[in-house]
Amino acid sequence: MRIDLHTHSNRSDGTDTVDVLMRHAQQAGLDVIALTDHDTADGWVDGRRAAEELGIGFVPGLEISCKLNGISVHLLGYLLDPTYAPLAKDLQVVREGRTDRIPTIVARLNSIGVPLTVDEVLAQATGTPSVGRPHVADALVANGTVANRSEAFDRFLADGRAGHVPHYALEPGAAIELVREAGGVPVIAHPWGRSSYKVMTEENLAGLVADHGLAGIEVDHQDHSPASREALRAIARNLGIIYTGSSDHHGLGKIDHDLGVNSTEPEQFERLLDVAKANAAASGSVVPEAYLP
Repeated sequence: MRIDLHTHSNRSDGTDTVDVLMRHAQQAGLDVIALTDHDTADGWVDGRRAAEELGIGFVPGLEISCKLNGISVHLLGYLLDPTYAPLAKDLQVVREGRTDRIPTIVARLNSIGVPLTVDEVLAQATGTPSVGRPHVADALVANGTVANRSEAFDRFLADGRAGHVPHYALEPGAAIELVREAGGVPVIAHPWGRSSYKVMTEENLAGLVADHGLAGIEVDHQDHSPASREALRAIARNLGIIYTGSSDHHGLGKIDHDLGVNSTEPEQFERLLDVAKANAAASGSVVPEAYLP
């Protein structure tokens, strides 16, 4: 059974429509796919419909932007109520923060001689409720400044680069509690990828489990070396939490993140579903169900 629990459509910063993403998942031989767009549940209805038509499993989720000590950390939330008011309010603020910084990013890039306009960026952001750095990167690709998103981030948009402008993000502990209060399952995404390894220590992960109810961590991810994966798996086992695997697929937006390149073990997926049932019952929220044909 092949289960991919972290993918993106053009409802955030992926390049595929939801329908196309589901079709590609079927073609890749996936049995179950989770749609986890950044800070939005906009694709869930279309995702479930398409998955049902194709006969593959579908798990609704999202990826929440967080920061700990100024370092970016991402939290995956599965099977939660996206209308839960405190969560919905914070997600709206995050989305607005992403979009509102675009003119500043463009101005900073212009100031170092990079040709770009806000309209060029907006032209790349079709179908999404928020515009982010990946859309800036796509605009830079489209106008010939860079060859791909990776080069755009490396040269201009990553932390510390000229085009990096911070935006509002939740504290991970608070975000975990919001996901649980909304009846969902909180899982830290790629905890040792990019810069998040600086703050996602075993000690801090243990605190998020004990103090806030973190349910799991993403272990098998392209940003993790084999050694990191084994170390993270050991941490998950020591803490008694779920560990997952996934592609973090963005369509053409990320190289080497093909659907199904990593997958979640069926036993871990069953654990996630069990936690989802318990958290939904404890919260009293009306949560979406996974579609499992």
